[in-house]
Amino acid sequence: MQVSVETTSGLERQMTITVPAERIDQDVNKLVAQQARTRRLDGFRPGKVPPKVIKRMFGSSIRQDVLGQVVQETFYTAVEQEKLQPAGGPSIEFKNDKEGEDLQYVATFEVYPEIELKDLAGVELEKQTADITDADLDKMIETLQKQQADWKEVERAAADGDRVKIDFEGFIDGEAFDGGKAEGHDLVLGSGSMIPGFEAGLEGKKAGEEFDLEVSFPEDYHAENLKGKAAVFKTKVQSVSAQELPELNEEFFSRFGIEEKELDGFKVEVRKNMERELKQALKMKLKDQVFTQLLKVNDITVPAALIDSEIDNLRRQAIQQFGGPDANIDPNMLPKEMFEDQAGRRVSVGLLVQEVVKANELEADEDRVRETVEEMASTYQDSQQVIDWYYGNDQILNQIKSLVLEDQVVDHLVASAKVTEKAVPYEEAIQPAQQQNDDAADAEESEA
Repeated sequence: MQVSVETTSGLERQMTITVPAERIDQDVNKLVAQQARTRRLDGFRPGKVPPKVIKRMFGSSIRQDVLGQVVQETFYTAVEQEKLQPAGGPSIEFKNDKEGEDLQYVATFEVYPEIELKDLAGVELEKQTADITDADLDKMIETLQKQQADWKEVERAAADGDRVKIDFEGFIDGEAFDGGKAEGHDLVLGSGSMIPGFEAGLEGKKAGEEFDLEVSFPEDYHAENLKGKAAVFKTKVQSVSAQELPELNEEFFSRFGIEEKELDGFKVEVRKNMERELKQALKMKLKDQVFTQLLKVNDITVPAALIDSEIDNLRRQAIQQFGGPDANIDPNMLPKEMFEDQAGRRVSVGLLVQEVVKANELEADEDRVRETVEEMASTYQDSQQVIDWYYGNDQILNQIKSLVLEDQVVDHLVASAKVTEKAVPYEEAIQPAQQQNDDAADAEESEA
């Protein structure tokens, strides 16, 4: 077998492989002999079909099967021989596959990048810290009450926090537009689910009132034909309802799986959940910051094949998230562009994390794995049963080990950086990093 490798561009390689005709003929004859013993043909006893008959009748398809097998075997042999690391499968182009002549084909594929890893030495990181105050706890309990609240119609004018049932139809320059009409639409005032000015225009209105709401669509509105346009919504209020919060009693506590009779005990359990969420939020923010900085100091080229594979994963996840596991939707219907940036980041981070693990010979710390499993199990009534289930399922346990190993990578990188701590309020601490960035950008635009 002869092998030659050419770098075509970046990470792409073209490998030309030549396989002697004798190898192909030998494999074809073996398969012909095998089928002569196993094929059943009219006029021949089982196992007594002459090989020349098999070759005459099925020789072409047998040869194609052999070529496919030979390509697969010789490709991976050649890859090992040339010490290459393919990132995804190759595309194969036959240069010569004539019977009786040497087989020659070209395999085109991408390889993993060679990474000269840089740590975060000298890089500045901000590590947020936060405490849960009694006010935070009270606000959380009020939020839980609102989630379980009932709505009762009232005769008074609508106020912030009320729910109004309305009919409306929107017009621009006197013409109705698509998607601007609804009947019996329930809207909670202050929810921010409508365009700016719409909800505020409903405050002070009573059931039975009809009026025009004059508002403007934002400049960044998702529909091109409505961006920045002034609109009039002819509106009628059908009803106004106020929230009735449930009492803080044993029946209410049980709705959240908490077996407590007194408010103090319920508060203890709620605070525990808040502490778990806070710990996870702060960890994820620091991890996101670390990986962002790691990408900045390590500018690597990523194989397109890996990005395409990750895009496929993100498509499937999106379908499952919004359509459920039984959704009959082709993931390929979702535009590739929706996921390219996220997929590129994930793949880049994954490659760099692997490099950190390899360079520092890191392994998942078993004590941290046990601690992580126990923390996950603590939210269940029979925590030991859950722990046993994790340790009895290798696939799930390996996922936990991967998460722990990733945390160890973050710890290793943080140790090389310049870290300053910043105390922030609880609500800011649990806000996702991306949302904080978006809010900061909005604030800068407002000031401008």
